[in-house]
Amino acid sequence: MATGIKDKVAIIGMGCARFGERWDADAEALMVEAYAEAIADAGIESRQIGAAWLSVAFDAINIGPSGIPLAMALRLDNVPVTKVENYCASGTEAFRGAVYAVASGACDIALAMGVEKLKDTGYGGLPVRTRGTMSDMIGVVGSAPGNFAQLASAYRARHDMQPDDLKRAMAHVSVKSHRNGARNPKAHLRKEIDIDTVLRAPMVAEPLGLFDCCGVSDGAACAIVTTPDIAKALGKAEPVLVKALQLSVSNGWELQGSGWNGSYFHTTRIAARRAYEEAGIERPREQLDLVEVHDCFSITELVTMEDLFVSAEGGAAKDILDGMFDHDGHIPCQIDGGLKCFGHPVGASGLRMLYENYLQLLGRAGERQRQDNPALALTHNLGGMPSQNVAAISIIGLGDA
Repeated sequence: MATGIKDKVAIIGMGCARFGERWDADAEALMVEAYAEAIADAGIESRQIGAAWLSVAFDAINIGPSGIPLAMALRLDNVPVTKVENYCASGTEAFRGAVYAVASGACDIALAMGVEKLKDTGYGGLPVRTRGTMSDMIGVVGSAPGNFAQLASAYRARHDMQPDDLKRAMAHVSVKSHRNGARNPKAHLRKEIDIDTVLRAPMVAEPLGLFDCCGVSDGAACAIVTTPDIAKALGKAEPVLVKALQLSVSNGWELQGSGWNGSYFHTTRIAARRAYEEAGIERPREQLDLVEVHDCFSITELVTMEDLFVSAEGGAAKDILDGMFDHDGHIPCQIDGGLKCFGHPVGASGLRMLYENYLQLLGRAGERQRQDNPALALTHNLGGMPSQNVAAISIIGLGDA
């Protein structure tokens, strides 16, 4: 009978490249940048890594069809390397492979790497895939802003909100992310903005304006995991432990039935329930210390706080405006700037979120460090569109948290 992975895997090292328009580095150089930090943090040698997972969402553009670029860039010792893709949730997918390998006893130490090199294309958003059999089957049509604008409209209608009230709550999300990103030396965007700047910005897809949308970035992030016993033998007295790791994938219910009203993420709610059960969390609003969510658009962050059962149904806007998720709020969200400002190299984003939570738990986040000794942190990584997506949730913590 399955028992879950709670406390069976420890993170012993993480690293993250500087995100941005990295004309100075190709994908391999970005991976090396993230890996150098992670391997030094772990205090091990490359030859000790038993297996690796590489996540890239747009492989045809920057990596190719195999895990060989990772093995070559890091000079791994001819270990198995698996390349994975799961839309924007690819980074957590790579982490899942590494964590499950250690939890199963298949290897003692495993590596997860996420990377994306998108800015060299000169395209401002996600690169356009060519149409084909699979593109037709996945059912994703229209632009990303257009799809998430429909989410905002459905949420507004469901909760009978005035348009200006929702826009002001979304604007606070963006202002918060920019304020946090300004404190982060690795962030892509490091300029603070105010509410009026957001509200007066050009409209992209009503009600989403320019500052409600994240861009894409170049970047890489890396995690090295092992067993708690090995972590302690390596001198990690109180290692960061994986408390839960769950994925939920759309099965067609949202599009093919009448039960979904378009105002929330069905998969996120399922993954959240499973993750909380695995981690032994009964009151997420009270027990979680930090949250990193997939804020591809400001409305996504707002809706996700309800889907994670942190905010009550229809209550996220009030929580946001009350400062609950600010840097000095009850549960900081996107304390590093999030996708909006840290950046969104698609295949690396899930691992970047973990990286921030990992630093915060260890008290190593520098200027943006929380001073209340956080012990339990959640990452929400979403891939796809509201109607058809992959929701990935990982929870990490210290000791018995």
